[in-house]
Amino acid sequence: MTKDTFERALGAQAQASPSVTAHAPGGDGQVLAAQQKISGLGFDWLVMALSAVFVGGLYLDGWAHNHGRVDQSFFTPWHAFFYSGYILVAIVFAGATTLNMLRGYPLTLAIPDGYRLTGIGLFVFAAGGAGDMAWHQIFGVERGIEALYSPTHILLGLGIGLVVAGPLRAAWNRHDEDPCWRTLAPAIGSLGLFLANLIFFMMFYFPVTVQLGTPGTGDGYFHNDVGKAAGLAGAIITAAGLTGPLLLVLRRWQLPPGAVTTVLGLAILGAAIVDYERPLMAWLALGMGTAAVVIDFLSWRAHPRRNPQTVRWLAPAIPFLLYTGYYAVLLPTAGTTWSVHLWTSTIVIPALACWLLSFLLLSPQQPEPGA
Repeated sequence: MTKDTFERALGAQAQASPSVTAHAPGGDGQVLAAQQKISGLGFDWLVMALSAVFVGGLYLDGWAHNHGRVDQSFFTPWHAFFYSGYILVAIVFAGATTLNMLRGYPLTLAIPDGYRLTGIGLFVFAAGGAGDMAWHQIFGVERGIEALYSPTHILLGLGIGLVVAGPLRAAWNRHDEDPCWRTLAPAIGSLGLFLANLIFFMMFYFPVTVQLGTPGTGDGYFHNDVGKAAGLAGAIITAAGLTGPLLLVLRRWQLPPGAVTTVLGLAILGAAIVDYERPLMAWLALGMGTAAVVIDFLSWRAHPRRNPQTVRWLAPAIPFLLYTGYYAVLLPTAGTTWSVHLWTSTIVIPALACWLLSFLLLSPQQPEPGA
């Protein structure tokens, strides 16, 4: 592939940076006028699309693990798809950075705007992948919850998170006068993929993948006191994991209608894919997805960017509605062995936890000095 062909393939809406200058490679000190830099909205679209392949590969590999489709080998078709997503993102990142350097930008400025942590994430993921191959060869393939929390898999998850959040970071640093779907779509998709990656590592207590108070995907989940405490703790962690990043973005932008539904929907859809052939999971995902539509409307009306105090009630409303939507489907279908005291607690306590979380995003007003 030639340089010109690669530039066209990137399709990156090259973002001019007239204030940036670069020295000629010959070291004679001659300053060149900065050329267009591969960065901007078009590049965000490309990275977001390839990140979707990347995270899709993660869930495909998770499905294979859950259904006994793996063996003791690292070289599986599921890993091939997963790591292909990584390679595609790495090629685009390295190609854009290299072309920007050829256009006269030093390395520190050649990296597309907002993507420095993406480069770090690519290295972290590569280290995790190499370590994972060695780990599998030495200790074998992990089973059950071990497959989520082995050291190399946590390293892979960290790398994925840093990579897929690139379009979101790039948009965060721009001065968008008109935040709308046209300008924010890659950032919205990026946040949804970031949350889907996060939820993947919560699948053993995310309520769509393991139904609270029912047998779930294992025998006797959440039935004894330890299991009940684990289910409640998982509900709190899940609520905070979904609510915190979403509120942070809502404080940055007035998101267009449908954005919150998309972000939460991607995370919920990912959880349903892990065992997609179980009809109940689809209905539970639909229940939480319907709640996401309501949250979308409330977020649009609240406008946390212009009215910061609305974060106080919006933060607890998010988990309250999500778990209410969940139980609205679970109770009349599979039912629950939990008492009403316990299952209502998994609605109320996560809501209280997220209300406390809102104080990190919006500190109480402090008294004026000397007052």
